[in-house]
Amino acid sequence: MLTYSATAQTPAAETPAPTAAAVPAPKKHLQALRITTPVKLDGVLDEESWQQAPIATDFIQNRPNPGPPEKHKTEVRVLYDDANIYVGAVMHDVAADSIMRELTARDNFGNTDFIGIFLDTYHDKLNGYGFFVTTGGVQMDARYSPASGEDFNWNAVWDSRTSVKGTDWYAEMRIPYSAIRFSKTAEQVWGLNFMRQRKRDNQAFFWNEVKPAVDGFVNQWGTLEGLRDIEPPLRLSLTPYISGYVNHNPLNEEGTRRTTTSFNGGADVKWGINESFTLDATLVPDFGQVQSDNQVLNLSPFEVQFAENRQFFTEGTELFSKGNLFYSRRVGATPIGFYNVEAGDNEKIVRNPAETRLLNATKVSGRTSKGLGVGVFNAVSNDVYATIRNTETGEERQELTQPFSNYNIAVLDQSLKNNSYVSLINTNVTRFGRTYDANVTGGLFRFANKKNSYAVDGRLVYSRRRGYLFHDEEQVDDQDGYKYQVGVSKISGSFTWGLNQGIESHTYNPNDLGILFGNNNISQGIYGNYNHYKPFWKVNNFYSYFGLDQSYLYKPTLYQKTNLYGGANTTFTKSFITVGFDFDVNPVNRDYYEPRVEPLGEYYVRVPANGNFGAFASSDYRKKLALDMNAGVRVYEEDDRFERPRRLGIGFGFSPRYRVSNKLNFRYSLDWSTNRNQIGYVNPSSGDDGSLSSDYPEDKKILDEFPNAILLGRRRVVTVSNVLQGAYTFTNRMSLTIRTRHYTSTVRYLGFARLAPGGEETAVDYQRNRDNTFNAFNIDAVYSWWFAPGSQISIVWKNAGSTFLQANQATPLYFDNLSNTINTPHNNSVSVKILYYLDYLAIRPRRA
Repeated sequence: MLTYSATAQTPAAETPAPTAAAVPAPKKHLQALRITTPVKLDGVLDEESWQQAPIATDFIQNRPNPGPPEKHKTEVRVLYDDANIYVGAVMHDVAADSIMRELTARDNFGNTDFIGIFLDTYHDKLNGYGFFVTTGGVQMDARYSPASGEDFNWNAVWDSRTSVKGTDWYAEMRIPYSAIRFSKTAEQVWGLNFMRQRKRDNQAFFWNEVKPAVDGFVNQWGTLEGLRDIEPPLRLSLTPYISGYVNHNPLNEEGTRRTTTSFNGGADVKWGINESFTLDATLVPDFGQVQSDNQVLNLSPFEVQFAENRQFFTEGTELFSKGNLFYSRRVGATPIGFYNVEAGDNEKIVRNPAETRLLNATKVSGRTSKGLGVGVFNAVSNDVYATIRNTETGEERQELTQPFSNYNIAVLDQSLKNNSYVSLINTNVTRFGRTYDANVTGGLFRFANKKNSYAVDGRLVYSRRRGYLFHDEEQVDDQDGYKYQVGVSKISGSFTWGLNQGIESHTYNPNDLGILFGNNNISQGIYGNYNHYKPFWKVNNFYSYFGLDQSYLYKPTLYQKTNLYGGANTTFTKSFITVGFDFDVNPVNRDYYEPRVEPLGEYYVRVPANGNFGAFASSDYRKKLALDMNAGVRVYEEDDRFERPRRLGIGFGFSPRYRVSNKLNFRYSLDWSTNRNQIGYVNPSSGDDGSLSSDYPEDKKILDEFPNAILLGRRRVVTVSNVLQGAYTFTNRMSLTIRTRHYTSTVRYLGFARLAPGGEETAVDYQRNRDNTFNAFNIDAVYSWWFAPGSQISIVWKNAGSTFLQANQATPLYFDNLSNTINTPHNNSVSVKILYYLDYLAIRPRRA
């Protein structure tokens, strides 16, 4: 190992023996050089100051073979002045054609080399920043924290340039102090690391060695010294936007405009309250250009969790992610009364908004020099109304579906020694009018020993709801609930393990601002991992995991399930083909949630013993043509209580990608699955919740004999998803992407049974056709041009359509469903949005 002083490099320690693989590498040090003349950002490094600065070199390989020094040298220097940190890097290679340089959109690495700098500005060894630039000049940036890991949703405004000369490539970065946060200390010491990717050989190197057997990432960085008398600047920026939409909806009722236009305006504001804390606010936000959700047919008793694509809710939210108590899609979600809107006699529903429009959202977050992280989030949404029209008189009435609401989160997170922390988080939803409010408070901790080899962690969460169900006289029945979880684990070394145990009470409910797929649970588990990080035989590495979980209902205390699982993967040395497998084995389990009956315990669906085996393979992404494949099968034991075929689940995925050039690429993915003889609650038809209804003669016949009957169906479910994506990158700041998705899922019922207490099922002669097919089709085309740092023009075309076919209309034939979906009228939207970044430091009047 080498360590660095301000003027020279001197040996500090010998390379650790293999037995010390779980011991962090010695810390390297680099001295930053203060300059008085700003660097011209051109990717050339011809200023004299670059030659005077100390050099960070002798990088250590991290993958595919951790430990050896780099053969092709990397040299990085750091300069600074009163406003910026400058990074200059030279990456030596063997030939110009050895330097990979695919162009991609921002924050996408692609098939390219890159250089990156990591900064831990508070030197707490837990939280940090990463700034990367590829050979083609594409920028990427990320935040690092215990809660979010590596988060590339975070974006900063900074600048960079690259160039290629002979067998070397060069990079210059200018990172303004306004892009990061640090204390006012006269002499700063920051955590520091550099990373180089040499894609030709699939190699990655770090300046300060990062050992995969050591727990943590930020704690394995070196140090940056020599930063003196730098002041955190006034961080004040305004990003106003204007947007315009043209929307064509052929399904609008006759007599109304099917093509509509709208114009919006608002702004994002960033204000550095002090050197530690920043306020981010979005005023009258417009999220109409985010990628469409992947709609699916949901047969489960739980809601579908969608990805968050709104930048304000993905950027800089690491503090608010503590404890997984914040599900940002709740903010601006479907109104709580959306599904309860009903039209009376001679009425029809004219308008029922499916989203709640936000008035504003604000975040205040930061971390003090003592390691205390503080975060406050607040958002406000307005009243939402459905419009119902009398078909005879034309008179319209409004029905409130979402009252004026305030969403709030407060977080305190104290970083401690040895990669440890304690945290407190509170979430609150306050709704105006006669309904209920919700409050959740949680405490979290993690304590690791000095060697960072063992840790204990835990959490305790209390949920509180008060008030009445929306548009109802009944009070909420889950007013107070709690959750706790505690664990102990070995966290470093080739072999790691852990034990955990937890309880979620039957009244625990964080879902007003979080997400939970079923409470009323006691769980315990044991798990282990064995990883071999060095090449052996014909492979680069070997990763494996295994574990055993068991759960019970909390109230009443009843057995639910046991799950034994495991898996492994490796990458071959020469071909760089990655292969892996996973499995799980389950004895007879009880599903208390599938019957959709409260309280839990009396009814459950008996799930026969079953086992799953799956495998996957991925080829080398450096090749023009690469392929990902996966397949799996789940086999069930015969249910000896019935004379019916055993259950079986099969699925596979196929995803080729082709890189036409360094600017153009395509990717296709096909996912197919079938579940034969699946037993489940009969899924809803349009307009009902799936339960039996006296409005249907077939249902009434059962209800007359069994008034509270629960109907289960034996069904075959076939699901197919096709996604085709194409991307053309004009420059490192301009790109065009097109994504097309068709999804179809068909349910065919083969028999029915009535569920009785204790999991007993009795076959019934039920003739109502409950077959159905759901289709969804989306096109998202996005042209994006970052015409200046932080400033963007985007043009988006969206095409969306879906169908829900029932009874005799439902068809299992894929091409019939595709044709039906394409020929169904679609909603089309074209939008243009312009963002312009205004930095106070750049536009303030110059002093004479």
